[in-house]
Amino acid sequence: MASASAEYPGSPCFEPKIPQTTVSEENEIRNRTNAGEEETRETQLMGPEKVTCSETLGKGYLEYGCSHYRRRCRIRAPCCNEIFSCRHCHNEAKNSICIDQKLSHDVPRHLVEKVICSLCDTEQEVQQVCKNCGVCMGKHFCGICKLFDDDTSKQQYHCNECGICRIGGSNNFFHCNKCCCCYSVRLKSAHPCVERAMHQDCPVCFEYLFESRNYVIALPCGHTIHKACLEEMKQHYQYSCPICLKSVCDMSKLWERFDLEIAATHMPPDCGNKMVWILCNDCGSKSEVKYHVVGHKCSNCRSYNTRQT
Repeated sequence: MASASAEYPGSPCFEPKIPQTTVSEENEIRNRTNAGEEETRETQLMGPEKVTCSETLGKGYLEYGCSHYRRRCRIRAPCCNEIFSCRHCHNEAKNSICIDQKLSHDVPRHLVEKVICSLCDTEQEVQQVCKNCGVCMGKHFCGICKLFDDDTSKQQYHCNECGICRIGGSNNFFHCNKCCCCYSVRLKSAHPCVERAMHQDCPVCFEYLFESRNYVIALPCGHTIHKACLEEMKQHYQYSCPICLKSVCDMSKLWERFDLEIAATHMPPDCGNKMVWILCNDCGSKSEVKYHVVGHKCSNCRSYNTRQT
């Protein structure tokens, strides 16, 4: 705003001075007004679109799926070209005792190419968001494993070394290159390595452990087993590894009871001096001990988990 001069009859010529602060405040007010109008216009245009997009992505959340996964899509199995809720549903159906064993098979998870949206039934390439209705088909999505899951409380993560997705959180597990599997970080410096320990069937239920959805634990000997199967063994008083026969827990209290039982049980005279050779399942040492019907104690580790040779 420029200064101006004016001449009036009978009045001296003068030039009014406008304070500089008034000019600055006026400019600032004008700029704020323009910015406010733009922001209001932007909010009016973008706000509803953003809300609508978010609502579309979350539509049907945790409302679809099967007993294995909460997800908003199904898969077309590349092996038999049939549609299933997930690969586990496929494997259960195709490995049923009602199916001819020649036709039984598992779906190759990494070869799945087509998924069907559960909300609009559109078949499409494997992707997280439906190309037709825009819904998110799985809050957790892995393009390598073709895995969709809305239940992220499992803390899913993809292990590049295993080549599959795991649950429990990447910060809570580490990959052992010798065992070729992921273990809890609590076992990082304590577990005995057994090559490809989890690439085998459970010695009790014979389910393949590497891809099992049930909780798997490592025994002190390094072999792996389902936790539920181990608990069932203990209910039947079986406390040795089904593979190597080593004790699965501290048995010292039980061995003390064996000592008392042997001391209280006298052998017949003809067997009192009989000697036998035994092999200890716990330490692997051989020793010659007196024969007793209750058990034979290892001379090296004092264990009764032995067998006569």
